[in-house]
Amino acid sequence: MAIYSIRDLEKLSGIKAHTLRTWENRYGIVQPKRTDTNVRYYLDEDLQLILNIALLNKNGLKISKIAKLSKQEIATEVDAISAENEEEEVLIEAMTLAMLELDEIRFNRIMDACAQQKGFEQTMLQLIYPFLEKLSLLWLTGSVKPVHENFITHLIRQKLMAAIDAVPFVQLQTNKKFFIYLPPGEKQELSLLSIFYFLKKEGFPVIYLGQEVSLMDLQDAYKIQPADFIFTIITETFTKSPVQKYINSLSENFPKSKILLTGYQIAAQDVNAPENTTLLYSLGEMLTFLQVLKNQG
Repeated sequence: MAIYSIRDLEKLSGIKAHTLRTWENRYGIVQPKRTDTNVRYYLDEDLQLILNIALLNKNGLKISKIAKLSKQEIATEVDAISAENEEEEVLIEAMTLAMLELDEIRFNRIMDACAQQKGFEQTMLQLIYPFLEKLSLLWLTGSVKPVHENFITHLIRQKLMAAIDAVPFVQLQTNKKFFIYLPPGEKQELSLLSIFYFLKKEGFPVIYLGQEVSLMDLQDAYKIQPADFIFTIITETFTKSPVQKYINSLSENFPKSKILLTGYQIAAQDVNAPENTTLLYSLGEMLTFLQVLKNQG
């Protein structure tokens, strides 16, 4: 059984803690449990209810009206909004709910509807990648439990692998080869698979090295197939130590390659990019980089 603080609820729902307390006091929405030392805490069902209420409230329903609805009526209203609304924020919140409720049917309904309306590529850009960025931050702050992450990771991975397999092999007339990998301790596999999908779709030669790849592993791969570009994501590693040393090692060990780096720690730390290193602060920047490279031939 997962236990959440009011700060966890704030991070997950986007509703400020003082607003949540007002809802509790004024409308009786979700009464927290308390420890022997009078510290308030919440359970899974409390979190799920708050997320549903937050979604309805952000979409125009007054809290006074929501407070009069039963849990089933709230769930019905949420389903209706999720099915009809194409706004990114609403879809991401609906995806978060599906994760926390371990609801595979809701997840598939959201994904399939978005893909049908916008195509898989736009679904990746507007839904999956922003959701993964949110998930990585929630994981760093401890607001998401391993069971939730494992559940949603499996489902998204299935969708991504199917989409990657479906991309026809059309290689550009270029020798601009990519290595993509994750360092030891980094768990952003879905984000890496997303980059793999976009590289393959654009026709770039790409070798997917996967997770837990050390610098020595990278050097071994480079000896077999030298790469023009080496891409990785740094979000969960180097949270308590500077990432600069690792960046410098990459640059020094692969001086003839262009090092492409993204991830939360790249953005959060004061990083100096060596001459052969480019820092990318979003998926959009990565896709722009690829488009420029593609146009150069």
